[in-house]
Amino acid sequence: MTEEHTAPGEVNGRNTIRVGLTGGIASGKSTVGRLMAEAGCTVTDADRLVAELHQSGEAGSRQVAELFGSEYLDEHGATNREKLAELVFGDDEARTQLEAALHPLVGKRFAELVERSSGLVVFEATLLVETGGYRNFDALVVVVADAELRVQRAIERGLDESQARARLAAQATDEQRLEVADFVIRNESTLDDLAASTRSTVTALRDRFL
Repeated sequence: MTEEHTAPGEVNGRNTIRVGLTGGIASGKSTVGRLMAEAGCTVTDADRLVAELHQSGEAGSRQVAELFGSEYLDEHGATNREKLAELVFGDDEARTQLEAALHPLVGKRFAELVERSSGLVVFEATLLVETGGYRNFDALVVVVADAELRVQRAIERGLDESQARARLAAQATDEQRLEVADFVIRNESTLDDLAASTRSTVTALRDRFL
């Protein structure tokens, strides 16, 4: 898969390696992102960037109002993200429209972070495979776990079973992610095991690119 990526190299005179980190709902990718940060990587996540874009007056909330109407904003002009989620996870066309509007904005903000960083710069996002965005990275790390285990984790985090399965169905399968993965971290055991796998992956990334 690596041959499809843009070539690694210097950014503003610094050796900067762009690493995509992805996995399905409740796979544990956010935990892996935190562990990669502890291992010395620069890590940001799409959810944080999207949250910023959905604030009042930001480009994301303006796009939501333009696409779906002002009823999807709150009284302050920020996106009502709970109401928006109910729409897009039940309407494939609406989800596609939203993704097409937001992904370029998120990509621009990540590019700005890359410009200021060096070493391994990690971008955590759920839909890197679905959108083809993984091709913009020098390496792709995929976190996988059994689908039923992920559903159970999502329920424990507050989703009901129908919501959890709808989100699972709206995403790529682990098999599809594995087809384009450079590194795979399996998260079906303990946190200690996950931490060890993450450290090994960071070491392998440094050995390959830095």
